[in-house]
Amino acid sequence: MKITYPTYLQLLLVLWCYTAHAQQEPQYTQYMYNTLTVNPGYTGSTPGLEATLLHRSQWVGIDGAPVTQAFSIHSPVHNGKIGVGLSAVNDRLGPSDEFYVDGNVSYTLFIGKAGRLAFGMKGGVRVLNIEWSRGRFFQGADPLLNTNINNKINPTVGAGAYYYTDKWYAGVSVPNFIRNDYYDDIQEDAIASRQHYYIITGYVFDLADDIKCKPAILAKIVSGAPVTVDFSANFLLQEKVTLGASYRWDDSVSALAGFQFTQNIFAGYSYDYTVTELQKYNNGSHEIILRFNLWPKAKRVKSPRFF
Repeated sequence: MKITYPTYLQLLLVLWCYTAHAQQEPQYTQYMYNTLTVNPGYTGSTPGLEATLLHRSQWVGIDGAPVTQAFSIHSPVHNGKIGVGLSAVNDRLGPSDEFYVDGNVSYTLFIGKAGRLAFGMKGGVRVLNIEWSRGRFFQGADPLLNTNINNKINPTVGAGAYYYTDKWYAGVSVPNFIRNDYYDDIQEDAIASRQHYYIITGYVFDLADDIKCKPAILAKIVSGAPVTVDFSANFLLQEKVTLGASYRWDDSVSALAGFQFTQNIFAGYSYDYTVTELQKYNNGSHEIILRFNLWPKAKRVKSPRFF
């Protein structure tokens, strides 16, 4: 269903303001396979080089709804004690485009026989562009809706801690400590970025010889906004097929599926059905992810990595 003016205008303004004020960090349904964009402590936690590509189309059917692409690549070095990586995100919402690029580094402490505790840092820039001419209905007397932003650069500094074993993991992170004003030339309309805090955890256990189950939780805490919590459960069948479901509190329910084409290539898909009033105006959200694992022969794992 296509939304048109004036309903389109009202929805888009509400969505954009909601995102600008509260949910500035993009959200992901398949966060369990895209951890580096959530927590820099994950950097280098794999046996070798790992690269991930993700595309998300949110609230399909509403023009101007969020569309996000994410890329990350990372690897352990120096006998696994140090991890290095790069992450990039392109996020579009209505008239705005924001591009993030961050370098990631982590240091890992080996705890006991199986535990590892990694401390990660990331730093980079965000480049913001807003072109209000995308839609004549944005033009008017309000100076905020007539003042474009061209390549506004803001620095980012984030950190995270990530503990993991072969069976479970837990982490906390802040993607950006720096608060930036998006409209510092129009002080009365300035929109300041909000501090985000992420908490993640997951556990893998065997249901049968060829069935693994992984429940996981992601909590996102944003100052001035309700806490967002995702609950998910994925099942790995015969080390090839992944099926699962997730629930984002008071927001959506999702179905997830994935296939391990080879030991090094995984593809996943998720579909979100909105449980809010927005369900009347959109056809759900779609997310596709590709993950490539390039393990050294000396570190090749016996089965596909489940987190």
